Amino acid sequence: MSEIKRPGALYQQVAAAIRDAILAGEFPPGAALPSESQLIERYKVSRPTVRNAISALRSEGLIDVQHGKGSFVRALPTPTMTIDRSVHGDGQELTTGDEASWLPAEQPTVYRTTASATTGPLLGLAGGEALFGSDWLLVDPKSSARWMHRVLIPFTTAEGTPLADEPGRRPAAIYSILTTAGHHLRWTETVTARMPLPDERAALEIPDATPLLHTTRVTHGADDQPLLLEELRVSADRAQIAYHITAEAPARARA
Repeated sequence: MSEIKRPGALYQQVAAAIRDAILAGEFPPGAALPSESQLIERYKVSRPTVRNAISALRSEGLIDVQHGKGSFVRALPTPTMTIDRSVHGDGQELTTGDEASWLPAEQPTVYRTTASATTGPLLGLAGGEALFGSDWLLVDPKSSARWMHRVLIPFTTAEGTPLADEPGRRPAAIYSILTTAGHHLRWTETVTARMPLPDERAALEIPDATPLLHTTRVTHGADDQPLLLEELRVSADRAQIAYHITAEAPARARA
């Protein structure tokens, strides 16, 4: 193969050429890439350039490097678990679609905390206001996929309900308690993707160069008052998020 002639740093040119070869099927998933010496000969570049190119492709999650064996094209995984984020019920007894598959990997942690610069605005609270928190590390028994679930309940929400004494309940139980207390509930949820923090990578057993899915759900009561916040984090290569969507009247019509 002739020398590559593309704009940009030389290692980026080599990385782009290898990427093109992978996407064209020259190196299928699971296949070994040519050795460093072979890549040097193929692209007419130096060893440091090849190593930088391989490092860039590894950071992208396109290849895995196995010490002593070489570099291998990473297979694009098919999610092994679907997390159903729907809420079902008759107005009093509520269930969530994903709770049936909840299996705690360890005992949940229940604690007291305060609203932060991130969680406060979602809950309509100023920084420093008191919250109950509970953290769950969960596992899917079929696929062994893990996910982390956090619930934050303002003291003002828990006051006068069983949540004041037992805040570490699962979401469906919390929803039912709030409904019994007279709240007409609705939910908003956002999903983002980001690279995991070190503690998240360890707890969720996330491979290198793999993002996580981070869902943020706010439960609203009357006048759209935020009542609690839930966060779910899961490795993007192990799970997908599903929703049951129904038609809803516009906000003005509901009012």
